[in-house]
Amino acid sequence: MNIDIPDGTHPALAAVARAAMTTFQQARRDHTPAMLSEKVELGADGTPTTRLDLFVDAAVAETATAHRVNLISEEIGVVDNGSATTLVVDPVDGTANAVAGVPLAAFAGVVVLDNEPVESLTTWLDTGRSWHAQVGRPGPWRTSGRRELDGAAVSLLRPHPANESAWLRVSRRAARVRILSSSCLEAALVAQGSTDAFADAGSDTHRIMDIAAAAVLVPAAGGVVIDAYGRPIEIDPDLTRRWSGIVAATSELAHQLAEAVQG
Repeated sequence: MNIDIPDGTHPALAAVARAAMTTFQQARRDHTPAMLSEKVELGADGTPTTRLDLFVDAAVAETATAHRVNLISEEIGVVDNGSATTLVVDPVDGTANAVAGVPLAAFAGVVVLDNEPVESLTTWLDTGRSWHAQVGRPGPWRTSGRRELDGAAVSLLRPHPANESAWLRVSRRAARVRILSSSCLEAALVAQGSTDAFADAGSDTHRIMDIAAAAVLVPAAGGVVIDAYGRPIEIDPDLTRRWSGIVAATSELAHQLAEAVQG
């Protein structure tokens, strides 16, 4: 399967995306869903790591090292190759979908130069379709432009007992709610105007690699990415940090979502 990476993508970012997709496809051909879904260790972010995650993460780390760039990755953590360039990546966003055969999983990566994100790439691992963006340059996509939460189409992370009330406050005002279980793909859908917003309704589930690509891609399409509680979204090798990310077509919609989450 071909991967659609736009011309001008940073060579290291393009290479790790290709490595992720190639390894992802090979793993699903060679191994059963039960084997791929087995939780084999704890990742650098403190959450369980599946065999599929390890396969793809190892390929990404090997490729980053070959290109002599640093890496911050969900499973392996920080790889310091002595470079001024760092890739912040989620090798498989939507692992539960992937191992179940649900075709909604993505690779997402950001190029960081001297601690500042400059470029992002999100690749749909089941199709090869990609969304690329550079900071300060308008992209080819436009958000829906929606400003009001009432009547909006909103994607959400699934609710947990601790944030059920916030989740219901958002969902009762939205006209349509989707749970796709791939934050990076859901952010790309906001960027291209297919849905109005995507949010973690206050569960503090997002790590930096879950929202770093969105924070480059969505502003290039006219939208915004914020934290529901106003915390700055910043590149940090401390993978214990969490956010409740809100990705929205406009600043007005993002802040209405934040207010609904906060109650």
